[in-house]
Amino acid sequence: MEKKTLFGALAVCAVMLSGCDQSAKIREALAARAGQAKPYKTMKVATANRELNTTYSASIQGRQDISIYPQVGGTLQQLLVTEGQRVSKGQTLFIIDQVPYRAALKTAQANLRAAEAGLATANLTLSSKKTLREQGVISEFELQTAENAQLTASASVEQAKAAVENAQNSLNYTVVKSPANGVVGTLPYRQGSLVGSAMAQPLTTVSDNNEMYVYFSLNENQVLELSRKYGSLEAATKNFPAVQLRLSDGSVYEHSGKVETISGIVDKTTGSVSLRAVFANPNHILQSGASGAVIIPKTYDNVIVIPQGACFQRQNKHYVYKVEKTTEDVDIYAADGSKTRGKAWVANSAIIEIEPNSNGKEYIVHSGLNVGDEIIAEGAGMVREGDQVKKEEK
Repeated sequence: MEKKTLFGALAVCAVMLSGCDQSAKIREALAARAGQAKPYKTMKVATANRELNTTYSASIQGRQDISIYPQVGGTLQQLLVTEGQRVSKGQTLFIIDQVPYRAALKTAQANLRAAEAGLATANLTLSSKKTLREQGVISEFELQTAENAQLTASASVEQAKAAVENAQNSLNYTVVKSPANGVVGTLPYRQGSLVGSAMAQPLTTVSDNNEMYVYFSLNENQVLELSRKYGSLEAATKNFPAVQLRLSDGSVYEHSGKVETISGIVDKTTGSVSLRAVFANPNHILQSGASGAVIIPKTYDNVIVIPQGACFQRQNKHYVYKVEKTTEDVDIYAADGSKTRGKAWVANSAIIEIEPNSNGKEYIVHSGLNVGDEIIAEGAGMVREGDQVKKEEK
């Protein structure tokens, strides 16, 4: 019985010793795998030229958006256009009830004829008085009275003429015409509506959309940068690159635009400066009141460019892994777990400063890298500090 117990104890010890030996081998294998050089795509840092686009929200307006108000009041008799219709300068848009204005014109014309008759009578009287005065029949006072009467009659004629002109203008104003070529906007009033010059809403708006104004804003620092680069806002406007327009459906408008003006006033509320670009609109695709985004290109010459996969972020800082050879010998594990000593390629992190704007695939690096540096080009987020690297050039 004692022999069996002793044998059992020896067997347990053997199993435990075997397990300890196996655990040690597992740990050694894991250590070997941890120290193995991992394959990563690498690249040599070099300079290149890039053009990056920056977008800014924009509003689109016709070159002329003219609100059409009637200059006289009355009942709207005819609407001669429809919403969205293209019209020419001088084309009739609306007609307001003309009956009272025709009557007023006839009254003014009758008053003019009466005044002219009165002037003719005053002229005859004055001529007669002059003859009688020369003959000494009447006094100087009577002659002067006749002259004054003639002047009064003449003034009455001028007043009557002005009244006729005003009445004629009022009648003309009942025919509302387009002041420019363009497109008719909404028509809030219908036939029979009572309209007048003091109403809050215009009869319509005519937009000249052969060319369109596109308004957008830059912040104060960006405008200051432009001023310093070109010497003045006027020079910056002349040298501003051609801009593109992204429409609300995401498409890019076929014609490029030119920045015409840069406001010299900073909006105190937003800290921004307004810019205006003009776009040709031959096919009338752009509509006044629409929205979009202005695309401004910026060229970067001889800058360091790296793939975004070569960069990772930590605590609002951007890093890359430089691939550098160790200065001292280190353990180098082979795939079979064998170990040698020597110098190895390892990944060392480095902080870089990048251009905030990007094309979605690459970063422009302002500092932290030099031409000729070798970095891990892909999967930087999976690399650990000090990992041994088996280089596979990108």
